Amino acid sequence: MLTLNLRRLERDGLLVRTVYPTVPPKVEYSLTPMAQELHASLTGLVGWAERHRAAITEARAAYDTLTKQEPDAD
Repeated sequence: MLTLNLRRLERDGLLVRTVYPTVPPKVEYSLTPMAQELHASLTGLVGWAERHRAAITEARAAYDTLTKQEPDAD
């Protein structure tokens, strides 16, 4: 399963696979510039989510409270 996922990431242009002709065989994977850019973007998104976690939780609770009081508008 791991190999399949690594091959898919390589196919998508996110990883570079380097095979060394040794015994036993050695394979290394490295991130492409595109993957490094994606990592930076995802790190920013995760940071945003962590900074706003409490506000999101409060907004969900307020919404759930409000919508439980209203009749369904189907």
